Amino acid sequence: MAVVANVSVAFSLSHVSASQHRCLVTWFGLPGCKAEGAGPVRPGEEKAEGGPDQDLIFRQETDEQKRHKIANELLHTEKAYVSRLDLLDRVFYSRLLEEANRGSFPAEVVNKIFSNISSINAFHSKFLLPELEKRMQEWTTTPRIGDILQKLAPFLKMYGEYVKNFDNAMELVKTWTERSPLFKFIIQDIQKEKVCGNLTLQHHMLEPVQRIPRYEMLLKDYLRKLPQDSLDWKDAEKSLEIISTAASHSNSAIRKMENLKKLLEIYEMLGEEEDIVNPSNELIKEGQILKLAARNTSAQERYLFLFNNMLLYCVPKFSLVGSKFSVRTRVGIDGMKIIETHNEEYPHTFQVSGKERTLELQASSEQDKEEWIKALQNTIEAFQQRNETFRNAIAKEYEDMPAEVSTAELGKRAPRWIRDNEVTMCMKCKEPFNALTRRRHHCRACGHVVCWKCSDYKAHLEYDGNKLNKVCKDCYHVIIGCTDSEEKKKKGILEIESAEVSGNSVICSFLQYMEKSKPWQKAWCVIPKQEALVLYMYGAPQDVRALATIPLLGYTVDDTPRSADLPHSFKLTQSKSVHSFAADSEELKQRWLKVIHLAVKGETPECQNELQVNLEDQPESSKKPEC
Repeated sequence: MAVVANVSVAFSLSHVSASQHRCLVTWFGLPGCKAEGAGPVRPGEEKAEGGPDQDLIFRQETDEQKRHKIANELLHTEKAYVSRLDLLDRVFYSRLLEEANRGSFPAEVVNKIFSNISSINAFHSKFLLPELEKRMQEWTTTPRIGDILQKLAPFLKMYGEYVKNFDNAMELVKTWTERSPLFKFIIQDIQKEKVCGNLTLQHHMLEPVQRIPRYEMLLKDYLRKLPQDSLDWKDAEKSLEIISTAASHSNSAIRKMENLKKLLEIYEMLGEEEDIVNPSNELIKEGQILKLAARNTSAQERYLFLFNNMLLYCVPKFSLVGSKFSVRTRVGIDGMKIIETHNEEYPHTFQVSGKERTLELQASSEQDKEEWIKALQNTIEAFQQRNETFRNAIAKEYEDMPAEVSTAELGKRAPRWIRDNEVTMCMKCKEPFNALTRRRHHCRACGHVVCWKCSDYKAHLEYDGNKLNKVCKDCYHVIIGCTDSEEKKKKGILEIESAEVSGNSVICSFLQYMEKSKPWQKAWCVIPKQEALVLYMYGAPQDVRALATIPLLGYTVDDTPRSADLPHSFKLTQSKSVHSFAADSEELKQRWLKVIHLAVKGETPECQNELQVNLEDQPESSKKPEC
C-alpha cells in the first residue's frame, strides 16, 4: 500500500516547483531528503548530501511518472476505442446486416462496407485491452508496454485490409444512403442514440484508421522517456518500427477522408452543381481574388478553388447562410501557364492562361500574389510529373512562356484579350477606331483588337468546344490552313456582292425579315445557284456585302398563319434560332417555300425563272432584273 501511495503522490508532484517537490517527498521518506522535523535545509547542505545525484533521482522519478502516465493514457484510449469498435460491429453492422438478410438491400454491400471490423473488434476486446489492463495492475513490478505492443504486429495486416477498403466503404455508404430509404433510416436512427455522441457513421468508421497513428504517437513519446538501457527498450523500438509502417498507410487514408470532407463542403458551396466529389480531386488552395475586365479598368470580386487537376473560377452569390458561389469557368491544369505581369496602374497582377480561358487576376497584396503563383506553379509541376509524356512535350515552351498565344496554339488555347483602351487603331489594318463606323472587336483566337472588316471571319476553335467564333484574317488563314489566293475563293461569306449572286440565282426578291424581338425590316433575299442551300440577305440589290446568311439545311419551315404576323409570312426555326419572313403576295411566298422546302432537306432546288420580282417601288439604281 505504501508503494501505491508513493505512486499516487508522484503524479501530483509533476505539477509543482522543484523546491515544493523536495519538501513534499520528504514526508514519505524518499532517499536524499531530510525527514519531517529535521529542520530547514541550509544552503549547500543539499549538495553535500546528494548534489547532482539527487537532481538525477528527481529527473528519473519524473520520467517514470511520465511513462506511467503514457501507459495509463494508452489504456484509457484503448477502452474508448473498443467501445467504438463495438458500436460499429454490434450495432451498425448487426442491424444493417439483419435488415439486409430480409432482402431490403444486398447483404454483400453491408459486408463490403464493414470489411473485417468484427475481427478487429475481437482482437482488441479479447486480447489487447485485457493485456493492457493486467499490465497496469502489475505496473509496480512490470513497468513496460513495448512487449505488449510488439504482439500487435501480426494483427496489423487486418488494419491494412480495412484501410485499403476504406474509400470503397465510404462510397458505398454514400450510394446506398441515397438509393435505399430504409438503409438511410437505420443509420440515422442509430446516429440519434446517445452512444453515438452526435457523430455520423462515417466518423466512427474513421476510428480504426486513426488508431494506428495514435499508437505510433504514444509509443514515440514513451521511448523519449525510456532509458536506452531499459529492459523494454528493444521491444518498444521494434514495436515502433512496425507500427510506423502501418501508420503511414493510415495517415494516407486520414488525409483522403479529410480531403473528401472538404470536397463535400465545397460541393455544397457551389450549389451541388459541380461534380467535384472524387477521391482523385485534391484541394490545393482557395481564396478571394479580383478579376480585371478586358473592356475597361474595373475589377470584379471573384473566388478561386485550386485543385490538383483544375482551377474553378467562381462568382460570389448572395446567401443568408454560409458562402455560396457559382462556377463561371473551369480551367484545366493540363496545359496551364502562369504569367507574372508588372503594371504600375494595376499592382499585384498575374495571368492564368489555360486551354479553356485566360484570366487576368489581381491579388490583394504582393505576398498574396506570390502565394497564388507559387501554389499554381507547384500544382502545374506536380501535374506534369504525373503526366511525363505531356511534361516532355511542353518543357521547353514552359521555360520561356510567351505572353501571346503561339501560332501552333491558335484555337487550342484561350487567348489573353488586349484591353480596348490599350489601342486606338485596328491591330491588323492600322485604321483608327471611332464610335460609329469603325468599332472595336476582339479576335477569339489571338485576342487582338481589330475592326469589323478585319474580324469578318469565323473558324472552329478547339478550346471552345469547336464552336464557330469570330477571328481575324491572319488567324483564319492559320486555323483553316488556306493561302491568300485560296482565301479569295473562301473569303468572308458576307463579302459576296449582291449583284454577283442575284444575276445567277435560284430565286431572289425583297422580303420583310424579322429576327427575335427586333422590328420588321425590308431585305433583298437571294439563294444563289452556286450555293443553293444558303440564303443571303442584303440591304439592297446592289450592296457589296450581305447583312447575314442562313445555311438552310436542317431548318424547319412553318407557314402557319398567325394574327400577330404580317400577311404571307413564314418562319425558319432551328433549335433556338427563329427567322421570320413575309412576302408581298401569297404567290411570291409559295415560290419561296417551294425552294426552301427542298433546301432544308439538302436537295438542290430548280431555278424559279418565271418569278417576277416587283421592284417598281425601288429607285432606278436599286432595280434588278428578274431572277
